[in-house]
Amino acid sequence: MDRVKTTECPLCGAKQTEHVWTCTDRYASGEEFEVSGCRNCGFRFTQDVPAPQEIGRYYETPDYISHSDTRQGLMNRLYHWVRSYMLGRKARLVIRTTGRKKGRLLDIGTGTGYFPHIMQQRGWQVEAVEQSQQARDFARRHFGLEVKPADTWQALAAGSFDAVTLWHVLEHLPQLDKVGLQLRRLLTPEGRLIVAVPNCSSYDARHYGADWAAYDVPRHLWHFTPDTMAAWARKQGLQLVEMHPMPMDAFYVSMLTEKELGHKAGFLKGAWTGLKAWVACIGHAERSSSLIYVLKADPTTPPLDTNTERL
Repeated sequence: MDRVKTTECPLCGAKQTEHVWTCTDRYASGEEFEVSGCRNCGFRFTQDVPAPQEIGRYYETPDYISHSDTRQGLMNRLYHWVRSYMLGRKARLVIRTTGRKKGRLLDIGTGTGYFPHIMQQRGWQVEAVEQSQQARDFARRHFGLEVKPADTWQALAAGSFDAVTLWHVLEHLPQLDKVGLQLRRLLTPEGRLIVAVPNCSSYDARHYGADWAAYDVPRHLWHFTPDTMAAWARKQGLQLVEMHPMPMDAFYVSMLTEKELGHKAGFLKGAWTGLKAWVACIGHAERSSSLIYVLKADPTTPPLDTNTERL
């Protein structure tokens, strides 16, 4: 199998890395992967990941809920409950931060299509892209959405969207040192890029260490903290406008971690850890299990040349 080794930090360019964890893929393969950290800026990334043409099989499991939409099992039912709660919150965030009741939105990594569907219901014009054919088919059957393949978004016209959203997607995308420039290119001058990612400096991440389910190796290539997200944004010609916690994620991720570890009374143990994590982030958004970042183009940085080679 071809592996991709990261020899240079995609944030600061430093070549000095150190071992942080050895994490197990308990979702699909049972294989172990190293999480490395940059000694200069502290950014973490999964090392020796499968090449892009081979990583697809690590998503090919009926339990991968963002693709299958399965409701089997307590954890998946909980996921659906949390998602229902978050959909309205996400829609309100887009509307408030863009200052538009209606507009054009691009949702990257849309999964089974719930978020673009709710935005369409609110009168927005929506484009959506997704890697999984199974998830695209689900979105077409259930919502009438014509979701495009994942590799099509970079060909969209510059300045086309009032909002571009990536809900737990950025951590999956290769070429992190360039992808933000392409995302920025798609925004209108007042557009907003909204990114949700796990926070590896959160209470629950520190509690579980290498076993934290949100490391999700090898599918998650990059592991952000508020500081490293801000550094990535600056490098990509973006300004960080707002940061919001996703407190319910601590419950779900903690319960999932306990389930993957096979602990007795895992649901209760995970709920207790999730509760402690929820309390820990009250007044301290930076401790939240996942964070939503709202970004805009930095007007002091020249725009990306639309003729620049796409990723």
